[in-house]
Amino acid sequence: MAQLPQLSSPVTLGDQAYAAIREAIITGTLKRGEKVTERGLAESLSISATPVREALRRLEQDRLVERTGPRSVRIAQFGKEELREFTMIEDALRALAARLAAEKSTAAQRREMSECLDTADALRGEMRGVDPGTDRERDLVLEILALMRHFHALVDQASGNATLVQMLCTVDAFDSDERRSSVLSEVRGEHWRVLDERYRQHRAIYDAIAAGNGERAEELMRSHSHSSNVSRIARRFAD
Repeated sequence: MAQLPQLSSPVTLGDQAYAAIREAIITGTLKRGEKVTERGLAESLSISATPVREALRRLEQDRLVERTGPRSVRIAQFGKEELREFTMIEDALRALAARLAAEKSTAAQRREMSECLDTADALRGEMRGVDPGTDRERDLVLEILALMRHFHALVDQASGNATLVQMLCTVDAFDSDERRSSVLSEVRGEHWRVLDERYRQHRAIYDAIAAGNGERAEELMRSHSHSSNVSRIARRFAD
């Protein structure tokens, strides 16, 4: 085999810019539909425009940004039908990950899933004593939501399929900020009941995985993902 040139650094400024901008999109720091420029992003990251340009090309391939000019892009925003079709793909991928996790997960991976849910359960208990609409309620909701997303990541990793994990990583980038906003909106006025139901769904999925019941884990995950996505789409396009 021919000798390939050695790389001077495993992580380039372009890689770092890509990760930073992608994270800003995922967390909602950069809003859907927002226009940004290479120069503005470069100044925000305190780097030159060249690595930002490289990062934006990759994000454009990921369909997270759309080119609006030679040096400007818009954070991607999707219509109702496009989003509905996208979530159908997500439902199928998550269901498959749950089935594979039931078949292939290790004892250590299952223990980590259980510990994640136990931590969320403790926070659920704390929420019952918190007044609705307070900053503390919001903080607890965000903590529980983060744990639920971590549980999904653990299930994905336990599937043992690198291609599937990469596809789900892309899925997360498309809707993470909207999902968080949707849950916060649902909780308002209903206190902890909504998150309580979501927790129970995650616990049932874990029980199926721990029992090695791939068919049941797949069924539960598909139902959970579908109901969550239907609610999110309906809320987004309510107006």
